[in-house]
Amino acid sequence: MATLTIEELATRLEPNQAIAGLDLGTKTIGLSASDLGRRFATPRPVIKRVKFTQDAEVLLAFAAKEKIAAFIIGLPVNMDGSNGPRVQATRAFVRSMSDKTDIPFVFWDERLSTVAAERALLEMDVSRAKRSERIDSAAASFILQGALDRLSGLARASDTSADFT
Repeated sequence: MATLTIEELATRLEPNQAIAGLDLGTKTIGLSASDLGRRFATPRPVIKRVKFTQDAEVLLAFAAKEKIAAFIIGLPVNMDGSNGPRVQATRAFVRSMSDKTDIPFVFWDERLSTVAAERALLEMDVSRAKRSERIDSAAASFILQGALDRLSGLARASDTSADFT
């Protein structure tokens, strides 16, 4: 398994391959998955964290079922751009996954993704109890949608530069 940049992932993806978004928390892992055209991120049920081995098995079963080609994992960088303990825990999770899968991971700055997810759920008038159940997957969708938008921009830039050669 490799850790890639979003630009490296753009060159490796084949058409019609889905990718997943992950919001790694201490108690849950928020999940989202793209459509095959990689235009839309859709929330999926969260994984309740137990211990790493079980969490990895559930995550990889999800990846197999959804035919996931890559994971975009939120990197919880502090607002000032520094790395805190959650960044270290996220990087350690990805390193541990390297023994279990060849599916590549891309780190994605997740600053304010939970705030955006909370705001979206509030606008949809989702109750407080339901918001707490859905917030992690909604955040994973925001993370994934940002990466999908970037991949789309890279594809357009590649198409444009190919037109000039």
